[in-house]
Amino acid sequence: MLNLTIKQDRVRLNPRDPDFYNNPYKYYAFLREHAPIFYWEDFGLYCFLNHDDIHALLREKRLGRQITHLYSREALGWEPERQDLRAFIEVDRHSLLELEPPAHTRLRALIHKAFVAKNIEYMRPAMTERCENLLDQLAEAIVSNGKANLKELYATPLPVWTIADMLNVPLEKSPQLLDWSHAMVAMYELGRTPAQEKLAVQAAEEFTAYAKALIAERRLAPGDDLISMLVQVEVDGEHLSEDEVVSTVILALNAGHEATVNVIANGVYALLKNPTQWQALLADAALVRPAVEELLRFDTPLHLFTRYVLEDFEYKGISLKVGQQIAVLLGAGNHDPARFEQPACLDITRNPNPQDSFGGGIHYCVGAPLARLELAIAIPLLLKRFPNLQLAEEPIWRNSWHFRGVEALWVTNPH
Repeated sequence: MLNLTIKQDRVRLNPRDPDFYNNPYKYYAFLREHAPIFYWEDFGLYCFLNHDDIHALLREKRLGRQITHLYSREALGWEPERQDLRAFIEVDRHSLLELEPPAHTRLRALIHKAFVAKNIEYMRPAMTERCENLLDQLAEAIVSNGKANLKELYATPLPVWTIADMLNVPLEKSPQLLDWSHAMVAMYELGRTPAQEKLAVQAAEEFTAYAKALIAERRLAPGDDLISMLVQVEVDGEHLSEDEVVSTVILALNAGHEATVNVIANGVYALLKNPTQWQALLADAALVRPAVEELLRFDTPLHLFTRYVLEDFEYKGISLKVGQQIAVLLGAGNHDPARFEQPACLDITRNPNPQDSFGGGIHYCVGAPLARLELAIAIPLLLKRFPNLQLAEEPIWRNSWHFRGVEALWVTNPH
């Protein structure tokens, strides 16, 4: 029995319901059968479940992440901006993720040039060494306690240390970066609370001040780090403003950390629950690349992405009006049986695998190559070091359907 109500295409569903966030995929399967396009009454959103719809709508130019570049809040019938959220709004206002052309085109060209100049592949040796050091700590914890939290000791530090390296930030700052990241990304969840808003604003204020101090340092003494490159990058005479560099630094951490942590932890859990897949990957290094794509698909790290309707249009009989928001459910699209054979089965040899975990269109994740590299290093090294790894206990899922991940992943290593 599913905890939802459905009447034609109108759905009532609480994303904070443990039955839903523990296993959203069974809900997607039911909704796909009864309402593959539905109106989520709790949040006033039309939602799209099927892979083909998601693929099309992520590339639809009449939808966008931003709308106030075309219409005033007054014209849209919106309330004035909340001044108590100003610090967070200002970060978002200059974020690549929240802009549309022409501002997005200019900003992405500049950021892409900086990322290309940084060349992600050069990070492989340092990333490999870091993984091996973290695995040493994981082994010590298992010996000492009989079990260890793989998410805390392995999945979490690797991405944040990687971003810290790119920004040339001391590793000792990592816990603070994590706290800021967790607080800020909570703002994108459906049904956020006033307490979450307060923490996000505080994090935005503190992270912005820290980023501005780093930018000032790098202007005086530039290096080969990402901040120095963002400060110096130029395309056709254009440069990034300080606010744009700040937002990009914050986005690099928030987007580059949250999803990767969950893919590593969720992916290891999926492999442990599917021992034939674990053994296949352990035996054949050539399977690393397709395995990464399958882990991204199988338990999608980001389940919802929203867009504004920029001009009235009709899609599959649904009349969409300017100012409305729609949502594509990436986790549902990645489990669409019309596109993926036996989607509920983990298959690291799956080919083709057009998973949409990194989004699509102009907002396709600029950090996708970095995330793929981290996964391609972290997962095989773990299997090689701990070929007999086992779950110590079943994990509890976080009360955060939007960003799907386990609270902890306790493992043991019997000999």
